[in-house]
Amino acid sequence: MSEYFEIAYAAVSNRLCLFTGTGFSKAVSSNEAPSWQGLLEEVCLLTPRGNDLKVALFPDDGKNPLSLEEAAQVLSIELLNVNKNLHEEISQIISKIEIKGDNSAISDFLSSKPVRVITTNYDKLAEKLAGEDNCQSLTPGLPIPRSSTRVKVYHVHGSIDSPENMVVTSDDYFKFMNGSSYFSKKLSTVLHENTVVILGYSLGDTNLKAIISDYKGFSKSHVIGSNIFLVSRSHVDQSVKDYYAHCYGIRVIDSIEVNEFFRTLNAYLPSAEKCTESSINNIKKVVFEGQYFTKGFLRIENVFYEIISSIAAIGKSIDDPEVVRALGQIIETKIALTCEHNAWEQYEHLARWLIYLASILELKGTSIETVYLKATLISMNSMRREQYIGYSWHAYNSWNLRWPSIISKNRIMIKEFIVEKTSWPDALAVVRKT
Repeated sequence: MSEYFEIAYAAVSNRLCLFTGTGFSKAVSSNEAPSWQGLLEEVCLLTPRGNDLKVALFPDDGKNPLSLEEAAQVLSIELLNVNKNLHEEISQIISKIEIKGDNSAISDFLSSKPVRVITTNYDKLAEKLAGEDNCQSLTPGLPIPRSSTRVKVYHVHGSIDSPENMVVTSDDYFKFMNGSSYFSKKLSTVLHENTVVILGYSLGDTNLKAIISDYKGFSKSHVIGSNIFLVSRSHVDQSVKDYYAHCYGIRVIDSIEVNEFFRTLNAYLPSAEKCTESSINNIKKVVFEGQYFTKGFLRIENVFYEIISSIAAIGKSIDDPEVVRALGQIIETKIALTCEHNAWEQYEHLARWLIYLASILELKGTSIETVYLKATLISMNSMRREQYIGYSWHAYNSWNLRWPSIISKNRIMIKEFIVEKTSWPDALAVVRKT
């Protein structure tokens, strides 16, 4: 899958950030790490009211009277009455969590690749997986290390190393959201400068949504592809995927466990490592010096994903006139390759390239829109649902199966163009899918 190659390319280019939440800690501890609510329920039992307070704050019907940070504020007050500190009690609970199960794929990745980890977790599990000799842990309230290291873990909500600075209660969240700390600034910077993979996290945190929304505006104004992925262990409905893409510029990789995600990612690393340096040099020659990729090079499907990743690596927007010229030449060459004898796989490649481009960029109104739509019309007019001489059955399958992965605004744009320009029934069948 092109998404894994893109993430692997970012990893070997030192441009990858993992954004981890509670689900990540649960995955690497065989589910022993508590959820946020589960943690607060455990703390309830340390107060004088015990189970009665737990029922009051977290009733069995699931209709909690307070948000979790407000419930934490209540617990803080209750514990103060018996000379206990909420942050210290939470730290003691979290510090007992250990890594369990088969996490070899995660350890292999973190122990060999440079990566930034931004986490809202208080635990130190990521550091243990990466190997503490090659990892720095950065926590509010403690000195910021100046030396370099392969892995840096930023605990934006604090960690058990400095319990008093952990963001737990509503008061803590208010200070965090309205402050301008090193960690909040670092979070925003990382989103703009790296490919970000969100693991074990939801978009419920208001501060996180505000920062990602800021990034979404930046990515649209600079016409760069979305570089944020949300990895979900469960299936995510297409309408929810469209919501993530539209509001936050997030692409979803669903129905996969954290460990399996890293096993798949590790399999893509060798090919990404092989092409990283050469692909950046090649794209510079094509973009800045007016050179062209050869037909032999563009016959290979994966080179397009390599090209898109290398454009981001050299700091260019896809809407840059030089980049548009290069992409136009690339697509035109791919179209020419479909006209060669026995070039059936080229039809499939062209379809997948166009689908991929429309899944990472909102193309409407950009200077590449015309080139893209021309190629799409050619692709769809040369495909057929059934196997038939002179038409690509595999191209049809690619458009048909991957149509939902395309950004919703692009689906609308493509549909309007295809309905206007062709009467080919198989093309219309794809674009008219709900």
